[in-house]
Order: sequence, then C-alpha cells, then structure tokens
Amino acid sequence: MEKIVVTETNNERLDKFLSEKLEYSRNIIMKMIEKEDILVNNKKTKPSYKVKEKDEIEIVKEYQEETHILPTKMDLDIIYEDEDIMVINKPTGVVVHPGSGNKQNTLANGLLYYTKNLSDANGEERPGIVHRLDKDTSGLMLIAKSNRAHNVLGEYFKNHEVKREYVALLCGVLPHNKAKIDAPIGRDKQNRKKMTVTAENAKNAITHLSVLKRYTENTLVSLHLETGRTHQIRVHMKYIGYPVFNDPVYGHQKILEVGQFLHSKTITFIHPITKEPMHFSCPLPAYFEEYLNTLEEK
Repeated sequence: MEKIVVTETNNERLDKFLSEKLEYSRNIIMKMIEKEDILVNNKKTKPSYKVKEKDEIEIVKEYQEETHILPTKMDLDIIYEDEDIMVINKPTGVVVHPGSGNKQNTLANGLLYYTKNLSDANGEERPGIVHRLDKDTSGLMLIAKSNRAHNVLGEYFKNHEVKREYVALLCGVLPHNKAKIDAPIGRDKQNRKKMTVTAENAKNAITHLSVLKRYTENTLVSLHLETGRTHQIRVHMKYIGYPVFNDPVYGHQKILEVGQFLHSKTITFIHPITKEPMHFSCPLPAYFEEYLNTLEEK
C-alpha cells in the first residue's frame, strides 16, 4: 500500500493530481477511485475532489488490468514440487505475471500450461504467484499450488520469514568486505516507473551485503534482504555507488544482451503445510558464469 502526503497543491482535481504522481493514466486512476482502490484521508471520494495540503492519499490496491490468461507452453526449471507448493528457477527475460505491454508470454502463462492446480488467492491474473522477481532477474521463486499454502506463504513474506540469498556482480571495486544498507525506498518523482532512496512517502528498506570476490573493475557480492521492496537491491546498489552490472535502469549501461547480473541463489523457509524446514539452491546462469570466467582471465 502506497501513501502520498500532499505537501503543496494548486487546487487540482484528485485524478489530475495523481496522474502526474503515478505511472497510471488519468482514466485508470478514475476507475481506481471509483472502485475505492484509492482513498483520501481513509475515505471514499470522487475523481473531481480538490486536493488540499496535508491530505493523505492511499493507493490501497494496485490497478490490475482485466485479462484472460492463456496457457502457454514454456520450459519450466522445477527444483521441487508437491501438492501445495513449487520451487522454480526463473530464467532472465521472463516477466512473472501479465501486465501492461506483456499479457501472454509470462511465467503465469507457463504455469497454467503445466498445471491447473494453482492458487487463485492473488487473483485470476496471478495464478500461483506469491512474490515476484524482476523480468531480468534470474533464480529461485516460490509458487503456491493451493490457497491454504498461499495464505501461509503470504504471511511468511509479510513477516520476512522467507530467507533468500542473492548473488550480484557490481560495477566498481567495493573496498568493504561487509555492509548494511539501511535506506528508505519510494517512487522516483522524475520517473514513476523507477524507485529511489528518498525520505518522502517511502518505506524502510535494509540490505545486507558480503563480498565474495573482487575483480579488476567489478565486485561479486552476496546479498540478503531484511525487507522486500520493489527493485530494492538494484536501488540500494546504485545508492552506494556500485550499481548492478548490465542494469540500464539503475546502472550505467547495458553491455550484454542479457539481464542485469542479479540471481536469486538460495531460498530457505518452513513448508506452509508440513512445517518441515526447506532449503534450495541453484547455480548461476550460464551467461553469468561465463562472464565471470572472462573476468578471471583478465
């Protein structure tokens, strides 16, 4: 849930004010207001409401475009599966669920082709999806096959009880062996599709970093998230001056025709139904390993 506190206003309509703050069009914002997905001072209002200073605008629910998801044949790298959950290794370049501009070639489409036994606790547009990885981030993801498992896993993520280790290649040579980045993250005012470290309308975000290896111009690191904000690792790495390699959004440029060098390597949790401890690990993608080998040669 995102909250915007109005600091200044020109007596604008609510829908116009938000169209300049959010990535949504004015028409979509009007629909969200009418569905009570947007509240002002905890109350239902109208698109024509004139925004006042100190108003608290809450985006209670993100906009979900109505779409019919078609099952699509896809090679799924399934690490583990039982009647309640799956653990998969998502490749880079795959969007997790349908959204603007990508409706039919997502992981959700592939999951529906593989099995009809998927939770719908997160809506029909997100079958089995409990959490997300960015399109160009690879690695382990948890999938819920039953609603009972989904609800428990949702609480795990909410309470930060799912432990994940990421491996990333950073631009630059980091001088410290360990670091704790404690910096709140919110929407970028200049580009609402991006996130940034900011004190305004932000949520606390903490990332723990350990150096695995240093190269001539890069650093390989292990990362653990204490919180799970949108683009958290990518934003925090940019913030400390060592952006994720090959990340054109938060880094310098895209050098290779693959995603940013960020991989969800391990995941540890308690099984939502059996309550057994679960731990899974998967290797770096081939392109990631091959590039590290070229750095070794240098």
